[in-house]
Amino acid sequence: MRDSTFAWLVLAASVLAEVGGTIALRYADGFTRILPSVLSGLCYSAAIWLMAIAVRHMEVGLTYAVWAGSGTALTAVFGLLWFGESVSFLRLAGLCFIVLGVIALNLSAR
Repeated sequence: MRDSTFAWLVLAASVLAEVGGTIALRYADGFTRILPSVLSGLCYSAAIWLMAIAVRHMEVGLTYAVWAGSGTALTAVFGLLWFGESVSFLRLAGLCFIVLGVIALNLSAR
């Protein structure tokens, strides 16, 4: 497997871990429930560790921008679908802009 393919897979795993940590935060109830609180900490730790591996093979700015943008968009989608958060034109437009920004960063890095 090429280094760049490996780095993108590790970055994707980092995004998923970050989103998992954020969802666990919702269930942690202000860190008063032990299992979701521990899960949140473990997921965030894994996300940072995996991103640290990814930046060995990718530009730091690109890595962080893709991580933050993808995590934000995915978390917002989970909020809409899983937690029944409100859908508005501005929220959907914002998600589209995040996705377009991540695509533009990927294209400019090549």
